[in-house]
Amino acid sequence: MKAFEFHTTKSIIVERGAAAQLADRIRDMACQSVMIVSDPGVVKAGLLEATLANFKNLNIHVSVFADVVADPPEAIILSGIEAAQRQGADCIIGFGGGSSMDVAKLIALLANNEQKLAEVYGVNAAKGQRLPLVLIPTTAGTGSEVTAIAIVTTGENEKKGVVSPLLLPDIALLDAELTIGLPSHVTAATGIDAMVHAIEAFTSKRLKNPISDSLAKDALRLLSANIHTACQHGDNIQARENMLLGSCLAGMAFANAPVGGVHALAYPVGARFHVPHGLSNSLMLNAVLRFNLRDAEHLYAELADVVFPAAAGAPQIRALSLLNYLKDLAGELGIAKSLREVGISEDDIPQLAEDAMKQSRLLINNPREIHLADATALYKESL
Repeated sequence: MKAFEFHTTKSIIVERGAAAQLADRIRDMACQSVMIVSDPGVVKAGLLEATLANFKNLNIHVSVFADVVADPPEAIILSGIEAAQRQGADCIIGFGGGSSMDVAKLIALLANNEQKLAEVYGVNAAKGQRLPLVLIPTTAGTGSEVTAIAIVTTGENEKKGVVSPLLLPDIALLDAELTIGLPSHVTAATGIDAMVHAIEAFTSKRLKNPISDSLAKDALRLLSANIHTACQHGDNIQARENMLLGSCLAGMAFANAPVGGVHALAYPVGARFHVPHGLSNSLMLNAVLRFNLRDAEHLYAELADVVFPAAAGAPQIRALSLLNYLKDLAGELGIAKSLREVGISEDDIPQLAEDAMKQSRLLINNPREIHLADATALYKESL
């Protein structure tokens, strides 16, 4: 066995209704001034109400920074850091989707740190000590609650990542009741996003290891078995909880065995056309997996055995059964199936392909090398 390292969140709590008792856990952490980082949709949906009432009952000072938007720009993070410093916050809570959790990570890192945001981009550039951090996902997709990365939109069409173990929270709290109200299309896109995390972790060229493999397989088993139910019967709490746990397991897997070509080609779609991250991944999934088939057939066959336990036949047949299942999934769940459906035309492809080539951090993990001509062809195939 090759030597490897594995890192994840220190404490993971899976409990229905636990968000309503969050203040009790914060009190045990000896925090006195808490800032919750979220977005307007979470506030409007009333998901914070029970949590805030718990803080009020325990007389713990709490504020809400709810300015987070999808693909958060630097300005949002800087504003959140200022708000935390003004308040003298001694604990940060990320409450929402991946964007809210990513912003919370960076606020916790930099609100009590001499480093500036521009100085922490890249791998292990962050130093110092962050504030106590709790992450609570309200979607089953990003797995950000167990990843050591935060993604920031740094220009009009560019994203950068901060990668550091300092971004792993003290607590990840998975409360499936928070996901009950998710619309079907959001459930579908975020669920496929989590499936991509599991698949790309399992097939990653770099840092793939026995623990990440086990997590990726179990994640894909949970996600594939529950995504249709979660989309069609959104009040099914067991399906919601299974999706949330599957997303978390996939996050743990890809945080250690990093994602590859699907994400590399999806990022420009999100950055230039403001397509949600999960949907961007879904749109690029089929083309990239078929491109990788030559080099990853045996790995896809193993994953097919997870989705179809009774499957038989040669590795090629089983691998193709997985790819065909994933090809049909978006249509079955009622979300966009092609780049044209989200406003992308053939004229946009050269720029998208150039942008994708800048994602070297991701491309090096793909099981098959992707060149500019390959990226161009993959975008054309996905139109």
